[in-house]
Amino acid sequence: MALWDVYYTATSVDDAVRLLAEHKGNARIMAGGTDLIVEVEHKTRTPAVLIDVTRIGGLDEIRLGTDGLIHVGPMVTHAQAAASSLLQERALPLAQACWGVGAPALRNRGTIVGNLVTASPANDTITALRALDGCLKLRSARGERVVSLAEFYTGVRRTVLEPDELVVDIAFAPLAENAHGVYLKLGLRRVLTIAVTNVALVVKLDKDRVTEAHIALGSVAPTIICAPEAEAVLVGDPLTDERIEQAASLAAEAARPIDDVRGSAWFRTEEVAALVRRGLQSLRAGDARLGLPRPEAMTPLWGRSRVRPRLSGPTVAHHTEGDEPIQCTVNGENVAVQGANGKTLLHMLRDDLGLVGTKAGCEEGECGSCTVWLDDVAVLSCLTPAPRAHGTNIVTIEGLSQGEELHPVQAAFVEADAAQCGYCTPGFVMSAANLLKECPNPTREQITTALSGNLCRCTGYYKIIHAVEKAAGLEKE
Repeated sequence: MALWDVYYTATSVDDAVRLLAEHKGNARIMAGGTDLIVEVEHKTRTPAVLIDVTRIGGLDEIRLGTDGLIHVGPMVTHAQAAASSLLQERALPLAQACWGVGAPALRNRGTIVGNLVTASPANDTITALRALDGCLKLRSARGERVVSLAEFYTGVRRTVLEPDELVVDIAFAPLAENAHGVYLKLGLRRVLTIAVTNVALVVKLDKDRVTEAHIALGSVAPTIICAPEAEAVLVGDPLTDERIEQAASLAAEAARPIDDVRGSAWFRTEEVAALVRRGLQSLRAGDARLGLPRPEAMTPLWGRSRVRPRLSGPTVAHHTEGDEPIQCTVNGENVAVQGANGKTLLHMLRDDLGLVGTKAGCEEGECGSCTVWLDDVAVLSCLTPAPRAHGTNIVTIEGLSQGEELHPVQAAFVEADAAQCGYCTPGFVMSAANLLKECPNPTREQITTALSGNLCRCTGYYKIIHAVEKAAGLEKE
């Protein structure tokens, strides 16, 4: 069954907003798709039309504008933002929030704007941008308007974004030299986790006294909220233990959490106080990075903005019932696939091309068994629309070896007995090989980070990590 009727690949912002206007409420924008595809699969959203904006040039820039504001484009991914020197230096909470989203393959595709528009009160980047006092520029065929993050949200998964509007810019003032910020998140595990609670803090100091404070709280109300009483108690005084404790207590009082599967209201309230306390203490100690790797320590794959293959000519339309094939290169072979326009890339590879090495696991982006390379970037094929592959280069587990010669990672998995039931193995191999292609001599921390989005139900992680070290020539004697 087709997931949508028509998939447009827009080649300009004007084309995208024109299509939104034409299809009114029946169309959705497709950027990373890491939230939208899950919603479509579960039928919580049923758009007849998807409008892909990933081939439009200039939408993936992070820059300091002549207006003195930092501007983040609608195609900036979480991976790109986390490794941005500008964001790490002048907007640390946003970089930290992006680094905490999902796992590597999700961060490679998922965009900040997508996170904002999904409008879950547990989403990471909304909290960070509220503390940074961000605003959004919205464009439609009717014109443009600017809306603050504070005004953008009206409830759980509800915003003021009209059906014919596209977010074209995020803007906020960079932190001044005497201002410092931090983002903290509590989840039920280290990666691939939705926040039980998250907080973002920004304080401005005059010598050691606080002159301005912003405290934003996530996953404790229908929308991201601020804690004005907690902010006020900090102003005018140093960050003493007494002031920090007062602010933490007042922030907890501002929370309005509910009980759900991730935590009770009581637990969330307690954790608001704990996270605000820890955040303020880290700001006082000058240790706000909280372990965030510096840009130069992140592999190029996670951090750089890839040049996306742009399609020349007019906007391309792939109809579910039509003759236009998806043309791409798969494992070095040019293919033209018909009948896959309403599928995910995972099912095009398996059902239409017979490449069953790419496994169908959770199909929600949480297990990593469907990992492939799309234009050299590791992505989750279950969350990638098949028409997005039009004009791209794809590598699956079947294309990793050179004839009879296994890829070094494949050979190392055999030698180290890293495969148990084997179902997860293709995803692990693709993630590991992608890491070594970009970072030939990784640290163990980089290896575990690169594999953090791949789950093994047999718990064979030690041998898997050993195999990657062996493939990299890092095996200890």
